[in-house]
Amino acid sequence: MTDANNGKFVSAVFITFSGNCKKALTYYQTCFGGTLQFETFGRELQGYAEMPVVSGSLVSDRIVIHGSDLVHDEGRTLGNYMSIFLHCRNTYDRKALIEKLKFNTQIPFVNDGDDQKLVEVTDAFDVRWVLNV
Repeated sequence: MTDANNGKFVSAVFITFSGNCKKALTYYQTCFGGTLQFETFGRELQGYAEMPVVSGSLVSDRIVIHGSDLVHDEGRTLGNYMSIFLHCRNTYDRKALIEKLKFNTQIPFVNDGDDQKLVEVTDAFDVRWVLNV
């Protein structure tokens, strides 16, 4: 995705959160900055503690994350088939992002030195990130 304002590449993803979309996108805003927007369901739904988010988005200069609390009929299944790839400006940028993404998690030590091109971390919402320099 190219940002119309300055022509730079911006990553975009869609994630189904199944009940914690608002919390997750608000958290990601602390990592990436940007603007949040939420469209909630018009009434309470059984099985949801809060009004479910039909569509939410975080738009920052670095990434666009779209999400929803609503899942397919078969439910949400965690797995290793999907990761979000994000290019970091340098190893310092990547290290700072790792620190932000691991908030309230037990992410194991990551060697984020110049010798590794890719580093993978899993955040508190079970989302896998592949961070490249």
